[in-house]
Amino acid sequence: MAEKTVAGKTVEVTDEGYLVNRDEWSKEIAAELAKEDGIELSDKHYEVLDYLRKESAAGTSLSIRKVGKSGITDIKGLYKLFPGGPLKYSSKFAGIPKPASCV
Repeated sequence: MAEKTVAGKTVEVTDEGYLVNRDEWSKEIAAELAKEDGIELSDKHYEVLDYLRKESAAGTSLSIRKVGKSGITDIKGLYKLFPGGPLKYSSKFAGIPKPASCV
């Protein structure tokens, strides 16, 4: 684990850059983490992030298919929002642990 300053706040992150403490998350932190990975967050991105945070807090296991069935976006849209690893990046920006299904 390492400390990193994101959006003016020092947070603890894993070796892959995921927040250790989900309670340290904010939209500003999400935006800065996304920017580091070349993604500019829109309202649609934040809808996905909010959904992931709620599902994760409820203990639900996350999958691309589950997000695709959420009504927020379809699977194709999720790949457009988070290219190169939709669940991997969306989870990282949502401040939740990396899902087991992500490599």
